[in-house]
Amino acid sequence: MAKSYVKFEVQKEVVGKIAETLRLAKQSGTIRKGANEVTKSVERGLANFVVIAEDVDPEEVVMHIPTLCEQKKIPFGYLPTKLELGKAIGMNVPCAAAAIEKPGESEQAMKEVVSKLTGKSAGTERSAEAPKTEKKEAPKAAPKPKKEAAPAAPAAPKQ
Repeated sequence: MAKSYVKFEVQKEVVGKIAETLRLAKQSGTIRKGANEVTKSVERGLANFVVIAEDVDPEEVVMHIPTLCEQKKIPFGYLPTKLELGKAIGMNVPCAAAAIEKPGESEQAMKEVVSKLTGKSAGTERSAEAPKTEKKEAPKAAPKPKKEAAPAAPAAPKQ
């Protein structure tokens, strides 16, 4: 039975390419591991490609990730098991989700996988570069005019 968060079925040939893309990104780029880290990466707009395991239990752990990816227009795919995903990113334990932030040498492989998953050319989805974050400067306060010393009031005559 398919989990409710799995929005499409990934072909077997693409599954191998997703795993290979993760391996390359682990060696030469930057990835985030785990549902919490992936969620933060997606929300901040740093993720370029997200992979989710299909056998996560309870489903609620990763249920929100595909929706977030769709809102942020970040491509995502699935691997059949948590163990397979964990091994692809160099871990000896299962992993529910992973996000590629900087693809490194896996950039071309990632574009191919995205184009196969979406059926579109990879260039139209999202650039593989990290998004440029603009720092907003606080508006500068206008300089306060210097107050000139007011002439001293004449002293009241003493009586």
